[in-house]
Amino acid sequence: MGISARELAAATPATRDRYVDLLRVASLAVVVLGHWLMAAVTEDEQIGNLLAVVPELQLVTWVFQVMPVFFFVGGFSHALAHRSRPAYASFLRARLQRLLRPTMVFVAVWGAAALVLQLAGADGGLTGVVLRLVTQPLWFIGIYLAMVAFTPPLLRLHERWGWGAFAVLAGGAVAVDVLRFAAGVPFVEFLNFAFVWLAVHQLGFLRADGMIRRPALLAGAGLVGAAALVALGPYPLSMVGMPGEKVSNMAPPTLALLCHGLWLVGAVELLRGPGARLVARAGVWRAVVAANGIAMTAFLWHLTAMLGVYGAMLGFGVTLPEPASGAWWAQVPLRMGVAVVLTAGLVAVFRRFEAPPRPAPPTASGGPAAALGITLALLGVLGLSMTGFAGLLTGHSATLIAVPVTAPAAVGLALAGWLLVERAGRRRAGGGS
Repeated sequence: MGISARELAAATPATRDRYVDLLRVASLAVVVLGHWLMAAVTEDEQIGNLLAVVPELQLVTWVFQVMPVFFFVGGFSHALAHRSRPAYASFLRARLQRLLRPTMVFVAVWGAAALVLQLAGADGGLTGVVLRLVTQPLWFIGIYLAMVAFTPPLLRLHERWGWGAFAVLAGGAVAVDVLRFAAGVPFVEFLNFAFVWLAVHQLGFLRADGMIRRPALLAGAGLVGAAALVALGPYPLSMVGMPGEKVSNMAPPTLALLCHGLWLVGAVELLRGPGARLVARAGVWRAVVAANGIAMTAFLWHLTAMLGVYGAMLGFGVTLPEPASGAWWAQVPLRMGVAVVLTAGLVAVFRRFEAPPRPAPPTASGGPAAALGITLALLGVLGLSMTGFAGLLTGHSATLIAVPVTAPAAVGLALAGWLLVERAGRRRAGGGS
C-alpha cells in the first residue's frame, strides 16, 4: 500500500513552502471549475462558451484565468528540483514521470474509445464534438513539458542575471507583438508561446531565490499594463480564448496575457502571509497533500466528467435550458455536483498512475537523448491537443508548426518521447541501462 496523505502531511519537513502547494492545487481547481462553468451545451448538441453568450462575464477572467499562477509555481518547483538533481536526463525523468504516465493512460483510454465509437458509426452529434474537444486541455501539459525542458539553461541565466533574464523574455514578447500588430509579420506570433509562458515561469525562479520583494508594485504594473493594452491596443477583454475572435490573448499568448500574469503573481504574493497561515493548519495541509496527489488525474478527466453529465442529461431526455437563462443558472449546482462525483469516480480508477514511482539513481549521461525525448513528447502532446480523436479513421489532421499531424502520429511522438526520456534517465554514468 502507498503512503497515506495523513502520513505524508505528518512527514512534511519544516522547510517546505506549503503555500506553493496550496497555490498549485487552488489554481488547477479554479481551471477545472472554470471549464465546467463555461461549457454551454444546447439542445441541438452543440457546445458553446458562456463567455460568448454573456460577454460582460469576460471581465471575470482577469481574476479566474489562473494558468499563469500554475506556471509560476512550476518555475519555483523546477528551480528547487534541478538544484537537487542537476543531471539533465535525471531531472527530466523525475519531473516527467508523474506528468506523462497519467497523460498517456488518458490518451490510451480515449483513443481506444474513439476507435470503437467510429468503427460502430456512433461518433456523430455530441459524441463527435466530445471526441474533438476532450484533448484540448492537453495544450497545458505540452507547454509545461517545454518549461521543464528549458529549466536548466534558463535557471543558469537567472542565476547570472536575475531580473535581467526575465526582462529579456518579456522584451521578446514585446517585440513579437510589435512585429505582429504593427508590422504585420506573418507567423511571428507563435514565438510568444515561448516568450510569454517562459517569462511567467522565470518569475518562479525569482521567487525561489527571494527576489520578488515588491509584489504590490508587480501586481499594480501588471494590472495597469493589461488594462492599457486592452483599452488602447488590439487586445480583447477576455484572458481566455473566445470562439470566432480575430485575436486571442491565449492562443498564441499576447503581451496583455503576460501583464495579466504579472498582476496575478503579484496578487498571490501579497496573499502569501495569510495563505501560509491557512495551510499551516493540520487539517488544511492534509487536504492540500491529498489534492496534490490526484491533481493531474483530476485535471485530465474533468472534461470527460462534465461532458458525461451533459450526455446523460440528453440521453435521459432532461431539458437543457438556453445557456445563461435563469433555468440554466438554476441547474448549475446540480451539474457541478454530478461532475464532482463523476470526476471522483474517474480519479479513484486512474489515480494509481499518478503515484510517485521509485526514484532511479542519478546519471550524468543521456542528456542529448533526454532532450530529444522531451521534444518529441511535447510535440506529440501539443499535436494531440489540436487534432482530438475525431476522424481517426479518415486521417483528420491539424497543423503543428507548419506540419500536418494526425492523432495516431501525435500519440506515437508522445509515447516515443516519453520512453526515450525514461531510458536516458535510468542510464548509469558507466553506460549501462
